[in-house]
Amino acid sequence: MNQKVDVEIFGEIIPLKTDGDSEYVRNLAASVDKTMRGIAQKTRSFSPARVGVLAALEFADKYFQAKRDYDELLDLLESKKNHK
Repeated sequence: MNQKVDVEIFGEIIPLKTDGDSEYVRNLAASVDKTMRGIAQKTRSFSPARVGVLAALEFADKYFQAKRDYDELLDLLESKKNHK
């Protein structure tokens, strides 16, 4: 079931369509909004494009750190499994 969810990110209302949980989409949008507002405060830049790119880099960094940690955990579990 495709549903429309309106979210506000960095002062702009954005209509999104989702097959998933609308509350989850709202939480994602709130996280993006919070990150963008924090970056705008730190950099004193209010260019939505620049703030958006910096937010994307921050999320990408968090993703790659989490993926690295996950891969290390899998390696550790595999290593323990093979030493039994």
